[in-house]
Amino acid sequence: MEEHSVHVDANAMIKKLKEEGILLVWDRLKEQEPQCGYCSLGLSCRNCAMGPCRIDPFGEGPQKGVCGADADVIVARNLARAVASGAASHSDHGRDLVEVLARVGKVKAYSVKDAEKLKKVAQEYGINTNKSVEEIAFELAEAMLEDFGSKKEKIQFVNRAPKKRIELWEKLGIIPRGIDREVVEIMHRTHMGVDNDPVNILLQCLRTALADGFGGSMIATEVSDILFGTPEPKMSEINLATLKENEVNIVLHGHNPIVSDAIVEAASDEELLKLAKEYGAEGINLAGLCCTGNEVLMRKGIPMAGNHLIQELVIGTGVVDVIVVDYQCIMPAIVDVAKCYHTEVVTTSPKAKFKGAIHIEFTPENAHEKAKEVVKLAIERFRERKAELVKIPNVKPNKLMTGFSVEAILKVLGGTLQPLIDAIKNGSIRGVVGSVGCNNPKVKQDYSHITLAKRLIENDVLVVDTGCAAVADAKAGLKVPEAAELAGEELRKVCESLGIPPVLHFGSCVDNSRILVALSALANELGVDISDLPAAGAAMEWYSEKAIAIGAYFVASGLLVVLGVPPPIYGSKLVLDVLTSKVEELTGGKFVVEPDPEKAAEIIIKHIEDKRRKLGI
Repeated sequence: MEEHSVHVDANAMIKKLKEEGILLVWDRLKEQEPQCGYCSLGLSCRNCAMGPCRIDPFGEGPQKGVCGADADVIVARNLARAVASGAASHSDHGRDLVEVLARVGKVKAYSVKDAEKLKKVAQEYGINTNKSVEEIAFELAEAMLEDFGSKKEKIQFVNRAPKKRIELWEKLGIIPRGIDREVVEIMHRTHMGVDNDPVNILLQCLRTALADGFGGSMIATEVSDILFGTPEPKMSEINLATLKENEVNIVLHGHNPIVSDAIVEAASDEELLKLAKEYGAEGINLAGLCCTGNEVLMRKGIPMAGNHLIQELVIGTGVVDVIVVDYQCIMPAIVDVAKCYHTEVVTTSPKAKFKGAIHIEFTPENAHEKAKEVVKLAIERFRERKAELVKIPNVKPNKLMTGFSVEAILKVLGGTLQPLIDAIKNGSIRGVVGSVGCNNPKVKQDYSHITLAKRLIENDVLVVDTGCAAVADAKAGLKVPEAAELAGEELRKVCESLGIPPVLHFGSCVDNSRILVALSALANELGVDISDLPAAGAAMEWYSEKAIAIGAYFVASGLLVVLGVPPPIYGSKLVLDVLTSKVEELTGGKFVVEPDPEKAAEIIIKHIEDKRRKLGI
């Protein structure tokens, strides 16, 4: 059997499920092949009822749609709509958290866990902090909600960027004015008969992406820290062996910590633990998937089962009693797979209902009650397990160190960035790379993430990672202090002196905003722009529209971003040229597409060395 993953536990489960006749994501991909060439190139358009239209990439067929739009316009519009969707997804996540923050003191389920950070962020918004925590939380929530509207000239957290970067954005006219406003404007511009200048459309892509990176995503990260605690370094475990055959297993999947935090609390309820034992279980075990898993891993040390392409396989172990989801990156297929076992899929958001799942809707007012309901359901399902279908891969859980927020890194460095600056200047750390993004079944699971990280740290490049990339590197053993042995000599010394791994876990996908904060702070300390730093980004196995928005706000911020999966822009030479070349003249950043992680590492290392030379270090 062809191995679809680099991991022993994943391949063992793929084999098991295939033997049981269950279709998986790789099977469904094969059924779709050959995939539509027009769509892959970005040359299809269905924005109006005169279509759908397509452009012939070979120049022999239609070169314009019914309305007259050519390849450049169609590709740019399609990309813009993807950026709008990605930015909307992360930003709406942030809005949900802000609405919870506004209810602090009025609901029992949630409270402020980091009052110091609450006050610090409130001061950025000009809020007087000489009042109760509840009053500050409400005023901050109200102020943040203004960032979603259209009354302001720019969103608040843009001010965290270096002065040179802000001036550049102002010159280009891409300062985000409001999160919702920029998303709406993209949808307006890409309606038939509005914006038909592809370069102008691409500039709006950058502005909307910045509304996500310095807006919705950054708000989501900051409010999560305020409500659930700012992450600090801690040890935990990862892979499918974190599931327990003799315990009730609840898997937390999705992206928003509002639900998962309540489930974590309910799982330690004495009455529910007693009930679990009465039903024959030795306890209640929690494991995370995707970014909800990253959230509770970072803050509470909850073990991680895996990332995006593990979600069907985790059910196939036969020991998952409930998989509880919120939204984003949840395959509809998990409901079908669950029907083959005793597992119940529980949806919790009115925005994300799944046909065939049980819906238990969570609100700030009922979170405690509903969390206990979910845990009780899992206990009841425990008795329905089918022993003949139970098989947890015969591997040991991998260890990992997690919890590297910007605040935690500053604490490790003694409260100042100076040690990091000194290490970069003297070459102990050649540069910093953010490895982010998803899994894509078109790529052998986690191979590109892990290979890139290994090559970078071998060359004394510090890696910070988020999302599925973070899970990949952890499963490969790169997130323990002992992994410093795999790094170059100089980086190894730095890691050993600080007791940290050479690959630092920065959190979930929205926590890419932590990378922006860290790079902005570093640039400010050095008196340069972000584009001057020996830094880059990579999304080697991306698949989602959110990843397109993330890549766009990194490029808009002045960074080189290497993509391992080609985006649907190759149908337009103009769009391709702008995003991989011309945009560098505007923002200092650009995209490079390189599927081979070995070559991607070479590109990034050369870029870092070029930046070091220009800085004179």
